[in-house]
Amino acid sequence: MYSGVGKSSLLLQFVNNRFQPDDHVSTIGVEFGVKTIKIYNIPIKLRIWDTAGQEKYKSLKRFYYRCASAALLVYDITRWETFKHVASWLEDVRELGNENMTIMLIGNKCDISAYKREVSTEEGEQFDKENGLAFLETSCKTAHNVREAFITTASTVLTKIREGNLDATNEKKPSNPSSLTNRR
Repeated sequence: MYSGVGKSSLLLQFVNNRFQPDDHVSTIGVEFGVKTIKIYNIPIKLRIWDTAGQEKYKSLKRFYYRCASAALLVYDITRWETFKHVASWLEDVRELGNENMTIMLIGNKCDISAYKREVSTEEGEQFDKENGLAFLETSCKTAHNVREAFITTASTVLTKIREGNLDATNEKKPSNPSSLTNRR
């Protein structure tokens, strides 16, 4: 697992409409954010868990995967090694999470110059198609597609709930569940 891909910045931009420059310290354990949005004129409260990217926190993730209705798998488009590990993250989420979980792949930092890009949009789209995921490229700095990533994911979750394909109450959940989870 990799840190520094912008998971915490994604959460901060979505919840607080704010970008914090490079002085951000890596997440230790878990960060949490809440935001209420409207989908089809229905207020939806998103509880978003931002889990640490370092390998030493991997055991903590099992709890969050199990309790999530959705996961955002985030990689840094300027660092190939972060994209290379997406398959492993996806395997963990599918193995440990809800079988009907909505999963979105996010290529972050798309505001950075093209010459620094190590992962093409087409590579992200190909992985998305091969694995049945949703896919967007985002920029936490400019807010490009940040809101769209969360709205699209939440809309898909809501559709699954309405169709009876996802139990929002999830009997297995602890007393403080998450509705959407931002994964590393």
